[in-house]
Amino acid sequence: MPEFQYTARELTGREVAGVLTAATQAEAASSLTGRSLFPLSIALAEEEVQQQKYAGRKVKVRLLATFFSQLADLLRSGVPLLRSLDLLDRQTKVGSLKLVLADVRDRVADGTPLATALGQHPRVFNDLIVSMVRAGEEGGFLEDVLKRIATFTDHQEDLKGRVMGAIAYPAFLVVTGFTVVTIMIVWFVPKFEPIFDRLSKQGELPWATTTLLGISGFLQAPLFEGSVVQMWMLMLVALVGAIFGGSMWTRTETGRWLTDGLRLKVGVIRSLSTARFCRILGTLLHNGVPILNSLRIAKDASGNQVLAQAINTAADAVQDGKSLAGPLGTSGEFSDEIIEMIAVGEESNNLEQVLIDISENLERRTYRQLELGVRFLEPVMLMMIAGVILFVVAALLLPVFQSSGTI
Repeated sequence: MPEFQYTARELTGREVAGVLTAATQAEAASSLTGRSLFPLSIALAEEEVQQQKYAGRKVKVRLLATFFSQLADLLRSGVPLLRSLDLLDRQTKVGSLKLVLADVRDRVADGTPLATALGQHPRVFNDLIVSMVRAGEEGGFLEDVLKRIATFTDHQEDLKGRVMGAIAYPAFLVVTGFTVVTIMIVWFVPKFEPIFDRLSKQGELPWATTTLLGISGFLQAPLFEGSVVQMWMLMLVALVGAIFGGSMWTRTETGRWLTDGLRLKVGVIRSLSTARFCRILGTLLHNGVPILNSLRIAKDASGNQVLAQAINTAADAVQDGKSLAGPLGTSGEFSDEIIEMIAVGEESNNLEQVLIDISENLERRTYRQLELGVRFLEPVMLMMIAGVILFVVAALLLPVFQSSGTI
């Protein structure tokens, strides 16, 4: 358990200070009161503060998926939440995750909802996870949500692994090809300069060769020459500034709104966001949560502000007595196929099952598209490498052929 540094006043008025061990700050205060001490200040000991900072580090995705899956299994077996968290904390050996779980357990022990406790560690549990857990707590299906998070996290990690595996070989070829091309431009191209100069004076030098000569001259310039250093420094500062500025801008309300709008242009992201919304909404309705409350909760599960705004507008329309399908269709953020299925679900009084079916269909379709995209990535990268090499070879040989034809 963590240690707390305290300052307290005795009944005689004398001020004392010390260190005590307690599960939470409230328990530490209660312990001091039991010792006839009036607490003036209670704070984590310096070592514990350092541990809390360490706990803010990122945790591997696989570990998170295992944690959510085990927590879901424990809750489904009837183990209380606090006892489940304590068990997982004791069996976890990884330092960063263990400290995070200890903090979450302590907060839950103080009466904090699980979603709020997870939200105190944004580098470990993102907004989507927190929103889904909150929906599960409020809707009474926390076990299902935790299992869904574990499955979704596993899918993401598997996809990342497949993408990295697919681009490993093309990336090796890119590095090798770039190295070979650079050596050719720096050491081999200058050997052709006499021929290139004569054709250039005659106005017969192809544009590809002119471009290649420009690149060669740039790469051959002394690295530490004043003007070159200034140019590289300017480019580096501009790049770092653009990355930092873009990152800060995307965190603003306007930046996030525009970024989310651009993300929806990508079909895969739109499908996954829609699938998450439909699954959470369908599960809430299935568990007896009123549709207005369900919409307010499920809109955050999409993980996209543009979709959330469209859903919020639809909730207002439903509150006025309109159907759900109409406002969602008017927003333009959902496909006609999904709107038609929602409309049929409302007419048949089977909306919750229809929404879950929509989410499952979208997830299956999306993962198939991702797999095809990963397979398509390798030949595309190989063709790009071949195109660069073809450009260099053509730029070198075209002047030679022209010179031979002239002779």
